[in-house]
Amino acid sequence: METFNLVCALLLCTAAAHGKPTARKERVIHETNLNERTQEDNKSFQYDHEAFLGKEEARTFDQLTPEESKDRLGKIVGRIDSDANGLITTDELKAWIKRVQKRYVYENVAKVWADYDLNKDDKISWEEYKQATYGYYLANPEEFDDTTDQFSFKKMLPRDERRFKMADLNGDQAADREEFTAFLHPEEFDHMKEIVVQETLEDIDKNGDGHVDEDEYVADMYAHEDGGPEPDWLKTERDQFSDFRDLNKDGKMDRDEIRQWIMPQNYDHAQAEARHLVYESDQDKDQMLTKEEILENWNMFVGSQATNYGEDLTRNHDEL
Repeated sequence: METFNLVCALLLCTAAAHGKPTARKERVIHETNLNERTQEDNKSFQYDHEAFLGKEEARTFDQLTPEESKDRLGKIVGRIDSDANGLITTDELKAWIKRVQKRYVYENVAKVWADYDLNKDDKISWEEYKQATYGYYLANPEEFDDTTDQFSFKKMLPRDERRFKMADLNGDQAADREEFTAFLHPEEFDHMKEIVVQETLEDIDKNGDGHVDEDEYVADMYAHEDGGPEPDWLKTERDQFSDFRDLNKDGKMDRDEIRQWIMPQNYDHAQAEARHLVYESDQDKDQMLTKEEILENWNMFVGSQATNYGEDLTRNHDEL
């Protein structure tokens, strides 16, 4: 029953995330924790800290002195230098930033792994996941009303199975940790992007015609209450739909247009941040960073306060 209650809570959260909220909702998938750079003065590096350390770690800067911060930053430089040649390239820094930003994903999977790996073989089969998640429903279907809930068990079960099969790259009907991570967080994996597009389309396409028209697009963001007037921001969203979402101007979004909407390809946040850090810290202008150059500009990377590097340096980094 405990599992059932957990699943109900998860489904309620899912419905809240995908149903009809009364306020604006963001579906665009940004790189984890990396949104567009905010304008800051030259002495404020909060964005850089969150990109380099991860948002959660950046919140604990006050734990270390500047001296401790520099010492631990020096140790972490070695992890960024993947070819161990003493020089940090933009690509190495970009790869580090991407790993850091995905850390929460792997930590989330680690927290729930034992709940689904029922036979403790370090894999999660579809049957194990189905039993752990839907077992109570499957045994007691009469207790559920599947006629009104958009995210009912009856609808979510085949949807989960479809996603599980796409994440199962070797087709053995069991997920290792990487495959299970792709299943729980498909937006983070290139081979899962199409399932994200498909699920987005299914969530918004109320008339089932395989497209998203302007009214469906707006309804996904805002539920009219008692026929009241639309808020001003909704007119802007309607303009966005006609000017930027409906690229072929046929009055609706197809799969390709949905993909370009929720997965914009025109800006790589991690690449831009890596270039920024290199540009600001590269004293000899060779477009690479030495450990000394990073430590010289340590306040940009970790600031006058620091993060919980103690945990960061002692944890197992295999998942990164």
